[in-house]
Amino acid sequence: MQVRVLGVRVDCLGMGTALERIERLVDGGGHHLVATVNPEFVMRAQNDREFARVLESADLCLPDGTGIVWAARRQGCHIGEPVPGVDLIPPLAGICARRGFRLFLLGASPGVAADLASRLGNEHPGLQVAAHPGSADSSSDAATLELIRAHGTQVLLVAFGAPKQELWIDRVKDQLEVSVAIGVGGAFDYLTGRVARAPVWMRRAGLEWLHRLVRQPWRARRMVVLPAYALKVLSADK
Repeated sequence: MQVRVLGVRVDCLGMGTALERIERLVDGGGHHLVATVNPEFVMRAQNDREFARVLESADLCLPDGTGIVWAARRQGCHIGEPVPGVDLIPPLAGICARRGFRLFLLGASPGVAADLASRLGNEHPGLQVAAHPGSADSSSDAATLELIRAHGTQVLLVAFGAPKQELWIDRVKDQLEVSVAIGVGGAFDYLTGRVARAPVWMRRAGLEWLHRLVRQPWRARRMVVLPAYALKVLSADK
């Protein structure tokens, strides 16, 4: 089942089903974009036609955050939990290790992706994983794509931040030669401990956004869209 949250498609999938779908996409070959849709994505897509087009082209639009789950449930979408990129990566790495899928981590500050690659390799013996900080700037594309090809990448995680990561994946999709590409925002920083996540109780209560705001006040400019998002969702239901 799918619904549209203010025009942006959201697939009614929990974590387990999302992982199964991603595994099938890798098995099927070709090139597939998986987007982790949060309220900021939805609000940006209202005025950014190119970003909206890329989201529409995605093979999966996962519900990232309680705001998306709340809006989707109002339309009868039975989602038990959000599927944020930071929670998706560890079990996805496990699948890659078990199935022999080659995983590539791209983005974040220098050293972060390599640190995470090392951690995932230790947690999942046999995982074939490589990393590169790269850049969303087109001047870096040739070098980045060569590294991805040389690794034989099948699953690519891109941490350039939205919308850069999704637009980058779309721009180079014909040259990528990977089965699945997923934009994961700041997930590498959280998984390596460079940025602390909210306590579990706050995540379960849907308050992870508040924890992020307190720890990273610069997010206020981005989060100012959240009240407008909630009002638009409520208005759309009338």
